[in-house]
Amino acid sequence: MSKKWQASDIPSLADKRVLITGANSGIGYHAALKLARKGAHVIFACRDQTRGEVALARMEADSPGLRIELAIVDLASLSSIHHFAAAELAQHRPLHLLINNAGVMAPPRRMETADGFELQFGTNVLGHFALTALLIPALQQAAAASSADMAGRPRVVTIASIAHKRGRIDFGDLQSTRNYSPMGAYQQSKLANLLVAFELDRRLRAENSRIMSVAAHPGVANTNLFQSGKYSAAEKSLRAFLGHAIGIALNTDSEGALPTLYASTALEAKDGGYYGPQGFQEMRGEEVGPAKISAQANDTVAATRLWQICEELTGVKIFGDVVAVASRV
Repeated sequence: MSKKWQASDIPSLADKRVLITGANSGIGYHAALKLARKGAHVIFACRDQTRGEVALARMEADSPGLRIELAIVDLASLSSIHHFAAAELAQHRPLHLLINNAGVMAPPRRMETADGFELQFGTNVLGHFALTALLIPALQQAAAASSADMAGRPRVVTIASIAHKRGRIDFGDLQSTRNYSPMGAYQQSKLANLLVAFELDRRLRAENSRIMSVAAHPGVANTNLFQSGKYSAAEKSLRAFLGHAIGIALNTDSEGALPTLYASTALEAKDGGYYGPQGFQEMRGEEVGPAKISAQANDTVAATRLWQICEELTGVKIFGDVVAVASRV
């Protein structure tokens, strides 16, 4: 890039509909704020009604007149995802940008989703896979009506992490039933996010779809991932301290949102691209550019296998711009 890309470079998003999971706090909130300020109609996809309403009130107080709304969807429940997607599609409105941002990070004990999946894999990977699959018709509607240039193409943006570099996909124990490691399961889920994002790109291009699949990571930012969850009082205090230290030494959640915004709107972003901060070890920095991809994230055989497992476990199948229901195992 010839110059440092900034949030001010986001083009006008008037008449664009944007859905961000986990937009009630952290990086998701700041991405939502900046996109809404550019004219987008932003949907806060949150699992908690109260927290979502507080986030909307905060944003309305900060920037009155923005086009924002709250939608309730729990990514740890396939039933909730189906219910939300059905309601969204019933409106017959295009969706121009889907940002798969919400996540669970390293709960100390193994927990499960409503469908019996390990919480991190079930939420971070399977929940977003199902949501993306079910919303493909709305994205395709936006693609059909969009202009031919890059700015007009709808995008699916997947938020990954530098933690993916230490991740390994344990196909023999994806749900961590035999051996649960809080960070190990998180790293696996973030690697899986990248594998799915890249595989989605390959499948969309094979179908000549105009929908883009792009990924990004925030570096290391002080987000609610460090503090939310069921932890002891001592661990909550430690996580709050670590988050504060990260905010001082590395990225605030506002700064951490920049790669998300780049992947979502920059004309320079490419199909199948992965973007992050360009500072030391990609942990921080005001400049955004291509992020480093681990060898395991480029494993197309593993990506194909993981994709098929996601289809089986969620009961949703994506064929480019076609959605069909598969048998659930």
